[in-house]
Amino acid sequence: MTIDRRTLLLASMAALLPAGTLAARDKPSPATFDYGPAKLDIYAPDGARDLPVVFFVHGGAWRLGKRSQVGAKPTFLLANGFCFVSIDYRMLPQADVATQADDVEKAYAYVRANIVQHGGDPNRIVGMGHSAGCHLIALTGMRGGLPGVAGLLLDDTRAYDLAALARNGGMVRAYARVFSDPSQWAALSPASYVDGGKHPPTFIAYSRADGRGEQSTAFAQRLRATGTEVTLFDGSAYTHMSINRNFGEDGDALTAAALTFLKSTMG
Repeated sequence: MTIDRRTLLLASMAALLPAGTLAARDKPSPATFDYGPAKLDIYAPDGARDLPVVFFVHGGAWRLGKRSQVGAKPTFLLANGFCFVSIDYRMLPQADVATQADDVEKAYAYVRANIVQHGGDPNRIVGMGHSAGCHLIALTGMRGGLPGVAGLLLDDTRAYDLAALARNGGMVRAYARVFSDPSQWAALSPASYVDGGKHPPTFIAYSRADGRGEQSTAFAQRLRATGTEVTLFDGSAYTHMSINRNFGEDGDALTAAALTFLKSTMG
């Protein structure tokens, strides 16, 4: 499934959700836990039981960001019957990208082992990430580091195939600094782990930022060739920041499309 500009307009209309769908605009308070390398926040409705879970990894060029930078996501997702988890992970330069991916896998393992205590269903977790977090969720999800994950919601990165990115002149600025060793490109590329197996249902969104559409489309095509169920969302109406910042806001088209994906994936 591909969500193009026309479908984007229709989704914008669909995103005008019925009155009462959203909770109060105040962000709910999370419970904070130490999973080993860093901390994570669990947001869950009072009295929750067996709810599907969205496991979120923030962006920030692998150097910046924190788990509290979640905007309207917790409010929106709790109001729509989900638990929400947001994690910290160790940053460059103290930890390289391979270590960050290991942190994501440790956080996921902690959540899967403990989320039932907060009303979540450990067998219905979707991994979600934006920017650097999108890359880390794609990498860990493709290489099997998120066992039992129900789906992946990938929000705007160019780092699906680092060698292809370099061939196309995209290994610039932050990418060149982060992925400075070509000998590591294959191991750190989600695309390296695609062939040879079917993967969880995957939603791929991209903004109008340079290279996002081309890299996302190529990754989607490669996944589809394995028989994986893929939704490709044309988010060229968004900037790289607004495609994340607007998630959960009233009338947001990506939110509407992602909610459809989440409900179809986790019931």
